[in-house]
Amino acid sequence: MRLLTGLASLALLSGCGGTISPSLDPDPPVSGAPFTSAVMAGVKQGPPVARLAIGSADAEAALRSFTESCPSALRREDRSGLTRPFDWQDACAAAPGNRGTATLFFATYFETAIIGSGEAFATGYFEPEIAGCRTRKPGCDVPVYALPDDLVRQWPADMPAAERTGRPPLGRIDDSGAFIPYFERAEIDAGALEGRGLAFAWAKDPVEMFFLQIQGSGRLALDDGTVMRIGYAGQNGRGYTGIGGVMRERGLLGDGPGQYAGSMQGIMQYIREHPGDGKALMQLNKSWIFFTELTGDGPLGSLGIPVRRESSVAVDPLFVPYGAPVFLDLDRDVADGLWIAQDTGGAIKGANRFDTFWGAGEDARSIAGGMTGRGSALILVPRGTVKRLNSQ
Repeated sequence: MRLLTGLASLALLSGCGGTISPSLDPDPPVSGAPFTSAVMAGVKQGPPVARLAIGSADAEAALRSFTESCPSALRREDRSGLTRPFDWQDACAAAPGNRGTATLFFATYFETAIIGSGEAFATGYFEPEIAGCRTRKPGCDVPVYALPDDLVRQWPADMPAAERTGRPPLGRIDDSGAFIPYFERAEIDAGALEGRGLAFAWAKDPVEMFFLQIQGSGRLALDDGTVMRIGYAGQNGRGYTGIGGVMRERGLLGDGPGQYAGSMQGIMQYIREHPGDGKALMQLNKSWIFFTELTGDGPLGSLGIPVRRESSVAVDPLFVPYGAPVFLDLDRDVADGLWIAQDTGGAIKGANRFDTFWGAGEDARSIAGGMTGRGSALILVPRGTVKRLNSQ
């Protein structure tokens, strides 16, 4: 993450990007309005933090993640328009000394804000672990590529200056010196990057590796008994196509006869049972993720700090400040409680759209793979924020 930058949940299968991350066809922002920031969507005062059903263990875990996020909150511009860096000073200064009293800490330093309608939609993502090896061998020959040095950002020579806004696109320089799109998934699968020394590890299963790319980071259980954590290093600049959405359009997913479950597990089952069509489906997604080996105690989110199980949530930073606590009350009770905004993802767009992180392991895969929750969201902001915003 960076867990999916990115990332992942199953939303990624149909629409995007992990952080790490991922419902196959997530709805557009629940508000339905084309707002470009939380302030534009509207900010209302929510209930006092002390009235929220926050358990002590939940609060203590959130406090740890909040404390780790403070350096970013104190220096970053808040693109949501809700806060200013110095608004976080008191809470961040007090956070390290409140271990053991986290519930009181959040009630003391924060108030709740309802953004737009407050109606929330949440999915889940996780850190997959797949089998791999450090050196290529029979049965372990799916490359894990590092970022290639010929992947560059540049404006095409024939693009008018007036159209050159934002960041230049990613691509490569061909033998004639022209800037062209970078190799897409089918070309890389066919060996476009072989022999260049970019593979620093190998995976055993191409399907598992495809889904690890969607998540944006993960772990390789190596044949020597060790585990290698890998994280997002870059992307080839090609567009993302969610194969879950394609399968749904083709009538392959659903509850009818011959259809497969609308979940990550159902999609993987189809690909394995139809290897030719499955490979063609995967290659519809031209995007390719490059990795780097990570050290540390967790995968990294968009803030460059570890994301943690049941504490870290991916958000749209135009609507939630990075580092802010988020309280979710959903029809999926497992996701209820306090989360800290530490990541983002390509499908995580709009007000009250969240992607909850569930860590690693089979239970994490199961929860994240089936996570679609609807309910309400409250953003915890430093006390006085809502009054200030509404008086401007």
